[in-house]
Amino acid sequence: MARRAGTPAARSPRRSGAARGRVPASDVRRRRHTGRDPVSGPLASQVRHEVQLVARNGEQLLLTLGIPVLLLVFFSTVDVLPTGTDDPIDFLAPGILALAVMSTAMVSLGIGTGFERSYHVLKRLGATPLGRGRLIAAKVASVVVVELVQFAVLVPVAFALGWSPPSPNWLLALGAVVLGSVAFAGIGLSLAGRLRGEINLAAQNGLYLVLLLLGGMVIPFDELPAVLRTVATALPSGALADVLRETLSDAGTRPATSWLVLAGWAVASPIVARRLFRFD
Repeated sequence: MARRAGTPAARSPRRSGAARGRVPASDVRRRRHTGRDPVSGPLASQVRHEVQLVARNGEQLLLTLGIPVLLLVFFSTVDVLPTGTDDPIDFLAPGILALAVMSTAMVSLGIGTGFERSYHVLKRLGATPLGRGRLIAAKVASVVVVELVQFAVLVPVAFALGWSPPSPNWLLALGAVVLGSVAFAGIGLSLAGRLRGEINLAAQNGLYLVLLLLGGMVIPFDELPAVLRTVATALPSGALADVLRETLSDAGTRPATSWLVLAGWAVASPIVARRLFRFD
């Protein structure tokens, strides 16, 4: 059909960049201006927040750094434990590193998450752009950051106290720390996801003491009664401490069994946590 003179021809509608599958230029400019990706921004911010919560809380600092350093220094200089070694530091250093992992991945994470759940903080954060998946990822990342700080403090302290491992395999030790962190985080979140804040606090602290005393961290397995020794070798704390002694000092008592126990806990405890954990 002919068009009237002076009347513009009809143009087919053009699709926007977003409709054609491209990122709109305005979004690209906004990212360049802010310097942050809209996905990674909330995650990084939450990781910083989680780490700051630990750094600003005196009880958390005592748990994650104060107690491990105190136990390492005291029992290395005051020979009161039957460590079975010429120098107590050779037995204590790997055990205290295992204790540090348990303190952060189980107790610190579990107590903090439990109170956040009781006060409905988790539910509110899960409904924000952060989302539940990135919230859990932020907590995991914060555990890694705190553990790096712990090792950066504890290892030099152990060296200063005379620890000199003959042929340490730090790569295998790192693998053991990862398995231990997963195992303890699963245990801590299993309790935090079901119990009220105050009950969870008591349960986490009580379990911490049990695993400390029976886990071969400061008291050798051979010094425990036979019944308790059997239980201790099946605990994640005992397995991690034994594996770290083997990988760092060639002093593990049953390394193959301990690796299997540690791997089993690293698989089982997150599955249990996934089934038990509730955000509200």
